Amino acid sequence: MPYQPIKRGVICPTITPLKPNGDINPDMIGPLVDFLIDKGVAGIYPLGSTGEGPLFSTDERKAVAAATVEAVAGRVPVIVHTGAMTTAEAIKLTRHAREIGADTASVITPWYFLHNEAALEMHYRAILEAADGFPVWLYNLPKFANNNLSAALVTRLARGYDNCVGLKDSSGDLLAMFAVNQLKDGRFNTAIGPDSLILAGLAMGLDCSVSGSSNYVPEIVAGIHDAFHAGDLRAAQKLQKQLNAVSDVVGGGGWLTVVKGIMTQRGLPVGGVRAPMITASDETVRACMAQLRALKVDLSGL
Repeated sequence: MPYQPIKRGVICPTITPLKPNGDINPDMIGPLVDFLIDKGVAGIYPLGSTGEGPLFSTDERKAVAAATVEAVAGRVPVIVHTGAMTTAEAIKLTRHAREIGADTASVITPWYFLHNEAALEMHYRAILEAADGFPVWLYNLPKFANNNLSAALVTRLARGYDNCVGLKDSSGDLLAMFAVNQLKDGRFNTAIGPDSLILAGLAMGLDCSVSGSSNYVPEIVAGIHDAFHAGDLRAAQKLQKQLNAVSDVVGGGGWLTVVKGIMTQRGLPVGGVRAPMITASDETVRACMAQLRALKVDLSGL
């Protein structure tokens, strides 16, 4: 079946549930996916930054990807993050995503070492060719990965490969995203990354968002999309302002470790974070919950 672009809604870069000893907890992937789909997310994106993907071994990443595809069971698209430091590893994970029945792979630039544009282009061309027609999104997050995808490179790859089908961009550079938004006559997916720019991206004609906050406040993030597409700009603006305030609270408390604490309080015991990250104390989580309730955020349980 030809790739079907995701033209609206929030894609959730799912957290990865862990056991108390730090091992992956596959039994919680199903309940997490059910919760998110019930709350209105348009897609599931395992093993990205919010999912701690780079902290897991190849076998762990494969196990999480397979369990996620199985849990979603075709209800929404699954975009598996398969980026890695080396081209060979990224190819291996992308082929695995195809084998397990994921809808798309998403590949961040290789991290740690600085690479020039020629090296990045060689990296992506090798992955796209090895994917053998399987759809691939490009993923730009220079703050973490240390390498930036230029609009010119994105354009060359999209025009050169039928299976280069989208871009998730978390750089915050809306102009760069807008420059590639109409590639392939609008069939090239564009997903805004920073939560603070969701409404701005939608207003500029981008397709969708990939929001880490949709793990723990999916109602707010899905609500921004729903209000915008319903033509209720005032409601969308109100929800965007609320999401920005929520992100300020959670970011100040340690971001991912607090996210997992909040989700546990909402009835999803997803555990802590993989070392060397440190799990937030119960006191820190309670303090964040109190601040979120003061912002009138609905944190009712499952």
